[in-house]
Amino acid sequence: MARSTPADAPLLHEFAAMDIDNRWVHRSPDVMLRTFHAFRGETFPLVLEDLLALPADRPVLAEGFSLLPGLVAPLVSTPLRAVWLLPTPGFRRHAFASRGSMSTIAGKTSDPERALANLLERDRLFTDQVRRDCAALELQTLDVDGRLTVDQLSDHVGQLLELD
Repeated sequence: MARSTPADAPLLHEFAAMDIDNRWVHRSPDVMLRTFHAFRGETFPLVLEDLLALPADRPVLAEGFSLLPGLVAPLVSTPLRAVWLLPTPGFRRHAFASRGSMSTIAGKTSDPERALANLLERDRLFTDQVRRDCAALELQTLDVDGRLTVDQLSDHVGQLLELD
């Protein structure tokens, strides 16, 4: 946020100015999806700047909400150079619980149950949109449901990226 301005990242600055209930309780998941800065690509130029500053002599693995299929696709030499990991709703809930994120965000609101439900639904809507965007651009996706170990998931991603 320190590297952005309200002019180049208005949604980010609006989000930062909200109190926690306005972020997570009082808005619908659909509104949350439409107004979340990362889901609109506002911070993508900064991510790209950071990635371009890395040494070019080794592979880079990048992840995050800002790496939208429509923004990344023109930058990869082939669709085989990118894969989007798409968490199932159950895996997303488990990930929040195991990292303690449920209390970090939702627990600080006046209605933790509603905040968590809104957040999880917003993320489901986002995942569905990424899935549609990847399909339209013929980009690779991999559903993540927690059945694979980290090593198995890493191996699968490596196979999709043809790193073997």
